[in-house]
Amino acid sequence: MWNPFKKAKSGVSNAAMGMMAKIAEKKIKNMSPKEREKMAREAFNPKNKGKLLSAMEMMRKGGQISEEQYRMAKEKLGF
Repeated sequence: MWNPFKKAKSGVSNAAMGMMAKIAEKKIKNMSPKEREKMAREAFNPKNKGKLLSAMEMMRKGGQISEEQYRMAKEKLGF
């Protein structure tokens, strides 16, 4: 059985990320619209653009998103 608190030997597995994504999605669905808007404002703060760009780059290299999706996201973020 998968233990979320056990340290992974080689990073985070896809199964673990899938489970965490589902939990995050449920939490966001249960938030009020004001809370969601506040969280989005904080996430897309200009200070965090570098972090977002590096995360998208890792997703592109890992095959989670395509090159086209990567370019579109960069355009929308203003890069």
